[in-house]
Amino acid sequence: MQITKQLLPEDQRKPRPTDESALGFGKIFTDHMFMAEYNPERGWHEPRIVPYQQLVLDPAALVLHYGQAVFEGLKAYRGEDGSIYLFRPMDNVRRMNRSARRLCIPEVPEQLLLEGMMELVRVDKEWVPASEGTSLYIRPVIIATEAFLGVKVSSRYLLYVIVGPVGAYYAEGFNPVRIYVEEEFVRAVAGGLGEAKTPANYAASLLAAQLAHARGFTQVLWLDACDKKGVEEVGTMNIFFKIAGEVITPELSGSILPGITRDSVITLCRHWGLKVTERRITIDEVIEACAAGTLEEVFGTGTAAVISPVGSIHYRGKDYQVADGNTGELAKRLYEEITGIQYGRLADPFGWRVKVC
Repeated sequence: MQITKQLLPEDQRKPRPTDESALGFGKIFTDHMFMAEYNPERGWHEPRIVPYQQLVLDPAALVLHYGQAVFEGLKAYRGEDGSIYLFRPMDNVRRMNRSARRLCIPEVPEQLLLEGMMELVRVDKEWVPASEGTSLYIRPVIIATEAFLGVKVSSRYLLYVIVGPVGAYYAEGFNPVRIYVEEEFVRAVAGGLGEAKTPANYAASLLAAQLAHARGFTQVLWLDACDKKGVEEVGTMNIFFKIAGEVITPELSGSILPGITRDSVITLCRHWGLKVTERRITIDEVIEACAAGTLEEVFGTGTAAVISPVGSIHYRGKDYQVADGNTGELAKRLYEEITGIQYGRLADPFGWRVKVC
């Protein structure tokens, strides 16, 4: 399908940020967005780039009442040569379609979504920042738009993509964060929505995250819903532990989001000859390793922060410092390797980097 364009005249466009060190995350959006609709008669149709605008929804739109929605998150990076790159974008496209299947949303043709995102980045390429650690965040979303009050699968949907320049996701930047082990609330269960990127997962995490923030912690470490012992993931990241030289991450059991950065870390560690294990790991095992001095590193992985080292874990009223509390060597190496590939500074032996323009 051909993507049509309705672009803002230059004199109507917003001023771009001049201080890239103050970008923050998720607060600024560009001049344009990508949109397409779905109905049973035409399927996905009318892909277009239009001026950034408010959405018009019927008050009875099914997404507002029953939460039928999915989204993704990826970034565009300005390389040192001025080129703009995406990192593993087709993996985001495919994960979005996996989430869509779980929410009974019609899958989007892969090339349509990929080209829609790439063309939007091309249109607003001047918004891609160039400073170290900055990027253009890309947020594709699908929502159910049929007007109906009753629990059912919608027959109509809206796909849209918005983008905006961002800096570091956490205020700490690449410095170690403090995480709180949550035992009262649970994020997801196997067979539920935990492995889908849908707003309901994040709504379920808000109260625990708010309470943790009030206590001075950056994020919540979720445990499984069965016995509240198995480690699952951090609020916005997958989690890794390096214990006695072995890199361990919770296995994808149906309640954990299959992170693309998670997969990149596993691939790189194995490429470097490190032992990597995907298995159930309990919080008791983590605490025991900390006490024995074999817990060498803990770090989270995700699109927003890339690699986020963990300096301490708070469990049942006590802080457990990870090693010396500083960023570990593996976390540093992974961060430098992944960002080096993303920005075009390093060779890309896995074919992860995709040039946009």
